[in-house]
This record gives sequence, C-alpha cells and structure tokens, in this order.
Amino acid sequence: MTFDELLKKLDYLNAQDKKLIRRAFEFAEVAHKGQKRFTGEPFVQHELETASYIADLKLDTSAIAAALLHDVCEDTPCTQEQIRKNFGRKIAELVDGITKLSKIRIVRRWLVIRDEKELQEFDRYTETLRKMFMAMAKDIRIVIIKLADRLHNMKTLQGVPKEKRLRIAKETLEIYAPLADRLGMGELKGQLEDLSFSYIEPEECEKLKQRLADKLDKKEKYIEKIRKILLKKLGKEGIRAEISGRKKHLYSLWLKLKRYDDNLSRIYDLVALRVIVSNVEECYKVLGIIHEMWRPLVGRIKDYIAMPKPNGYQSIHTTVFAQGGEIIEIQIRSRKMHDHAENGIAAHWHYSGKKGTLDYLRRKINRVPRSELKWVQELARWQKNLSDNKEVIESLGLDFFSDRIFVYTPTGDVKDLPSGATVIDFAYAIHTDLGNFTTGAKVNGKMAKISTVLQNGDIVDIIKSKKETGPKQDWLEIVKTSLARNRIRHFFKTHKPRF
Repeated sequence: MTFDELLKKLDYLNAQDKKLIRRAFEFAEVAHKGQKRFTGEPFVQHELETASYIADLKLDTSAIAAALLHDVCEDTPCTQEQIRKNFGRKIAELVDGITKLSKIRIVRRWLVIRDEKELQEFDRYTETLRKMFMAMAKDIRIVIIKLADRLHNMKTLQGVPKEKRLRIAKETLEIYAPLADRLGMGELKGQLEDLSFSYIEPEECEKLKQRLADKLDKKEKYIEKIRKILLKKLGKEGIRAEISGRKKHLYSLWLKLKRYDDNLSRIYDLVALRVIVSNVEECYKVLGIIHEMWRPLVGRIKDYIAMPKPNGYQSIHTTVFAQGGEIIEIQIRSRKMHDHAENGIAAHWHYSGKKGTLDYLRRKINRVPRSELKWVQELARWQKNLSDNKEVIESLGLDFFSDRIFVYTPTGDVKDLPSGATVIDFAYAIHTDLGNFTTGAKVNGKMAKISTVLQNGDIVDIIKSKKETGPKQDWLEIVKTSLARNRIRHFFKTHKPRF
C-alpha cells in the first residue's frame, strides 16, 4: 500500500480534506522514520493499511487522518500536544482514544484454561475488558479505527515473536471480534475470527480446510448453477437483482459443526446464495418467488427484516430444497441492508450525510428505524449521562454484549432482553412500578416464579402486588439486566429494603 493508492480511494473527499490527509501521512512518515515492524516492512506501512480500510468504509477526514497517526504517540517521541497543534482538537482526541485502547491486554495467565471454573472466570474477565473498551471510547470512530488496526496486525501476525502470537490471537477472538459483531460489522468479525482461529487452533483449522477442499468446489459449482436459474426467473418477473455466492467463514463453520455432531452434511449454508434487491417490498416478493420455485425447509425461514438483530442486521433467510433436492440457504436483503450487514455502524456515514460522531447520530436518531440503531441510542445515552468509567462499566452490565431474546407482552409489544433474563427483568423493562411490585407472572399461560428464566418468543403477563411492598434484597442476585439492577438499587436508596 502506498499513499497514492490510498489517495485513489478518497474520491468522496474534497481537495482541502485530501491536503490534510497528506499532511497526516507525511507527519507519520517522519515520526516513524527508521522504524520497522516485525515483518521487516517500514512501520508507516501499517498506518497506510489501517487508513486504507477506513477509507474503504468511507469514513470522514478526521478518521482517516487519525488512522494514519494512530501509533505516533505510542511508538515515537511525538506527544499528544504536537498532534493537537498540527491537526486540531478532534483528530488529537481520536488519536488519544486509540492510544488508550492499545493498553487493554489479555494477561498471560489466561493463555491456557484448565477447567470449567477458569473458563467462567475468563469469560467474566473478557467481558470486563470489552466493557472497558467501549467505556473508554468517547467516539465510535475510535473503536472502528482500532478494529482496522487489529485487522492488519492479525494479517501480519506471522512476523510477531511466537510467544506473543497466541496472546494477540486470543485477544482478537475474545475482545475485538465480539466488538465488530456488536457494531454490526459482519465481514470484519468473520475475518478477525478466521485469522485468530488459524493461530489458536492451527491443527483444527488445517483439518477443516482439508475437509472442505473437494466439497467446496462442488458446492460452488452447484450454487453458480442455481444463481443463474434464479437470476433468469427474477428477470422475467421484472426484478433487477444482484445474486452472488457467499462462503461461510471457517471459525463460524467450526463452531456450528460442534453443535451438529461434526456432521458436515447438516450444514446448509456452507455456500449460501445472497440476493440483493432495491427495497423491502422486493425482498418479500423474491421470497415468494423462491418458495414457488423450490419447497422451503420447515422451521428454517428467519425474517430479520421484521425482527432485526440487536446490532441492526436485517435480512430474510430461507432454506430450500433446490434443483436435484439439494438443500441450500438463500439470504434476501436490500442494498442498504447489505451495506449495514457488511459494515455495520460505519455504513451510517453513507446514509446519514457521511457524519460519524455519536452526537450527530443522536441528533439524527429519530430519522432512523427504532430497531436499527437502538443500541447506538443506548451507547449515546450512557456516554452522555454517566460521569466516569466506573459508572459506565457498572451501568453497561452484562447485557450489552450478550445474546438477545425477544419476549412479548399479552398485547403483542416486544421487549428486547439479554439471554438469561428473568420475569423480573421483563417487568422492569415495561415499567419501574410494575417491576418493583411484581409477585409472579403467567408465562405462555402458565403460572411462573419471578426468578423464571425467559426464552425467546415467550408471552409474559406480569402479576402485580396489590399491597405494593416493593422489591426484595435477593432480587439483585436474580436479575440479569443493568436496568432492573439499577431500579432495584434506587428503590433501596429511597425505601427500607425487604429481606
């Protein structure tokens, strides 16, 4: 990667912006002069690769400049004040945030986990690191630049001393890949996981590659045949679509095989078809056409357009018996949905006037579908209202990065909760008073305790106490969400607690 190659990616910026980016590159080049990476390449090459990824996402001028300067304060005598004087407060704050995030490390003791207890401890430990990561990043661009930095580091990990490789790969798998996922950056998540997989489980990774060698070739030829059939059919129906095959990422496949008794024949999305159309209406029209052509597999239709994932992912997934009875998965989405699925929060630079700060997103939030940026709203609110990192970390709780479930009220309202949430969590998600005075519930029409762990799709009718006696102290051991925990603690501050 050269600076001229980076410049070619910056068509969306004006001449003044490009001039600033050139200055940032020249500043970094001088600061890193004579420095080389473990691979032997000039240090500034890493800055160029990081900035190149940021440019591919079409982020703003400040983000690209910060990507070029992101290691200057950490690896050279250059100070934060020098960055501020030369490039202004905004870029200096981005660089400072990236420098601080670089200090987050998985300690050596967690490189080998010997039993289930240590695994649980490690999960709690990495959860804290992820929360620290988000708490320290005052601007979402800081996280994105840091993820781009880590991606290039992983691509060149072979040059790092052997004793450091495992730690870096484990950090990437346990901290950075989940962050990419939470930001909705699906392609980046897959790349980080696969690169980590090759270092953490090298034998398993190689074995899986060998198993897939012949099967993938046959599958790709079959998918290409189906692609042409479907493209022709949609054309006749007046639908202009972009259809391509998508190979499943290795690490994701490895995890899935564990759930399916290592039976590769049960993996229907080894190579999936992806259909991209103009709008939501066409997505559902394409689904109907596909089901008219090929019989769908019962229970394998997932409508993430009507019910998006917490990170904003939207698409329709269906699995069908195609030509010759072979089972394949087909994903249907609009172009906008596809951009968001690949690049997550970064895609909002395209659809929100190419602005990226949380303040801007906060101002524009009412123009975006509620489900699409719900977690960004939460992040903006946390960063605005909470005064220090300790409070932020406590408030984020376990629910920010955990898997999600959707639970219904009797009237059909949906509440988005973390996996493991209880009846009490659900009650507080509806209203504080309802949570404070919950005595029980009906879950799917049957009586249930307040400690009952809810499942995806449950319909819950909360039973409220007539005496309004308030929560008990031991509820803090039951609840899963930070919302419920904070509301209970607030009640105790203003009332005498029950035991």
